[in-house]
Amino acid sequence: MLKTLLFPGDFKIFKAVWFLAFPVIISNLSRVIMSLVDVAMVGHLGPEALAATGMGGMLAWGALSIVLGIRTSVQTITSRRLGQNKKQECIKALNNGLLLASIYSIPVSIVGWVYGYWIIPFFISDGATAPIAISYLSISSAGVFFNAISFVFQGFYTGIEKTKVHLSVTITSNIINAYLNAGLIYGKEGIGQALSAKTNGLFDLSSLWFWADFDGMGVTGAAIGTLISSAWMMFHYSYYLKKQEIIKESKGIINLGFDIEMLKKQIKLALPMGSQEMMIAVGYSFFYKIMSIIGIVELATTQLLFTVMHASFMPAMGVGQACATLVGKYMGSKEIKKSEQSIKESLRIAEYIMGTMGIIFILFPKFILLLFTSDPEIIQLGVWGLRLIGFLQFVDAICFTLFLALTGAGNTLFPALVESSLIWGFMLPVSYYTGVVLSGGFKSPFIAFAIYLFLMAIILSLKMKKGDWKEIDV
Repeated sequence: MLKTLLFPGDFKIFKAVWFLAFPVIISNLSRVIMSLVDVAMVGHLGPEALAATGMGGMLAWGALSIVLGIRTSVQTITSRRLGQNKKQECIKALNNGLLLASIYSIPVSIVGWVYGYWIIPFFISDGATAPIAISYLSISSAGVFFNAISFVFQGFYTGIEKTKVHLSVTITSNIINAYLNAGLIYGKEGIGQALSAKTNGLFDLSSLWFWADFDGMGVTGAAIGTLISSAWMMFHYSYYLKKQEIIKESKGIINLGFDIEMLKKQIKLALPMGSQEMMIAVGYSFFYKIMSIIGIVELATTQLLFTVMHASFMPAMGVGQACATLVGKYMGSKEIKKSEQSIKESLRIAEYIMGTMGIIFILFPKFILLLFTSDPEIIQLGVWGLRLIGFLQFVDAICFTLFLALTGAGNTLFPALVESSLIWGFMLPVSYYTGVVLSGGFKSPFIAFAIYLFLMAIILSLKMKKGDWKEIDV
């Protein structure tokens, strides 16, 4: 039994998952490291800055999250058409995705930029935190368009099994993000002092930020740095298009134009997952609001814990995306048994990754938290929270893999309904009632969050076992 759980059942498919997932894992890890560096930079500005960045970032993600449905539709169609050896239709799926992403993201970017001052007070009323969050949200919203187009490219490259592109693009853009953030957050003098303090005066690298000869802009600087790196990511993905054989064979993407029938299928695939992702992001924004009612320190701790948790599942997300591609490809070539085995091997790899992270969180929570903040109140709350998240890693690996496996098969509606229903019908009302009404404080909402993940893992496992996903045609 133990051998069956730990070792591959089909080594060839196990390798195929690793082959596709590894570049995405590395690129996701680079993104994780850079986002952790960003949080560490902002975290040392104080709990108000950390809370403002968390809330502003969550709301910006809510605006962007619907594009995840478009990305999924592009990946699902391209992987299925790749299995059917219909390569030109892969490009039409990309064109359709770029069209949908542009139509959605341009007005959303404008609204977020112009009306950030009106949105934030609904979620944060703290006088010191709200103005910082408004600045962060307004600037971050301007990057929704760049990120939306990048998401579509991610779906396309993953769908045609060219995941190595993510390595170059993501690592480069994240390095740019961290470099710009350091200069813009602290300024030349500030970054020099910070580096000197961190290295006991051994290194002074402030000359690398010679252009930042101004006072640091704090959270606003972090938002500007992220905006610039998002634009770079979009153009970098575009650059790699002309290098793909599938594009060369078709003499560019412009020649093939759009496919109206395929566009309808992509909208049908994108709407459930996109709507669900938006509902989830807005739901987590309300979770943040509940924490802000409990207290700003609790909100800042939540932001820090969710950032660390996000870092832990990003590598497993790469495994899930690889799983979705293989499931779609094998269903396209009518090899259903291989689709099933791809899911099993992906689950195994996801548990390897997230289980390892979970053990680290359980054993060394204080050490991890001290990397991001020295605030004793945040650390005290965070130790308990990070240990809970450590136990949840094993459950979350199941949720992620099965969710993405179902979307790869073309079933985007069921997992969307399940997760949205659990968040809005269970997690949020229970969090508010136990945390605010019953004065349960910081721990109660996190316990509700844990139960929600357990329920989702059980429901998705039963759905996968039922097997009706094998009959889906896209």
